[in-house]
Amino acid sequence: MPARLILADAPPARDALTFAQRAAQAGAHGVRLQAAAALTPRGPLDRTPTILVLRTLRSDPELQCDVTVDTLTATADPLTLALPETALAPAWTSVEPPQHGWRLIADVTSLTLMRSARAGIEAVAQALPDKPGDDVVRKIRGTVWGTPDTALASLPQGVAFAAYVFGFLSRGNGATISTAGRWTRLTLPTGHVLLRGPVASGLTPIRRTRPRVSKSVTSIE
Repeated sequence: MPARLILADAPPARDALTFAQRAAQAGAHGVRLQAAAALTPRGPLDRTPTILVLRTLRSDPELQCDVTVDTLTATADPLTLALPETALAPAWTSVEPPQHGWRLIADVTSLTLMRSARAGIEAVAQALPDKPGDDVVRKIRGTVWGTPDTALASLPQGVAFAAYVFGFLSRGNGATISTAGRWTRLTLPTGHVLLRGPVASGLTPIRRTRPRVSKSVTSIE
């Protein structure tokens, strides 16, 4: 594991440090390069949607690493961030959104996203009892952030929450919503929020098929 993360210049280094701090505040389990999990379920009964946050930064052209950490630390060098001794291996790092094949489906304003995020934050606050345990907090948050919002093309409110807490929202800026397979992506000038949809389940429709043709295949090495 590399001891240092070297960025191209000082502003990206500051952005990376801020991103890691916001990830920790949002309860994300680690930061992987440019992507952090804003919301992820902890079990089959957890209704929290799988939402990833992506921010790209210019780095040293010779830098090669793929590591997940829970914190980044500033150093005396404004281009360099220190990594912790131990890396993480959360389940969400095995989930890879596609890089190509995205199809634009809708536009949304930052104001709409901000309203959705604040409404969700208020709903969570009102639903929490006095001195709730971690399980109760996660259940309530999962229910609220998993609720579809028609103003966001039926995306769950957790998408707006992620964009809000990571500082992606600013007045006057719009966002686009795209899909690719099971994934939906909210794109803003400052970053992306990605939602992983559920696996299709149930029986598929009956369809007419042609007579089956058998083939024999072998491998020659």
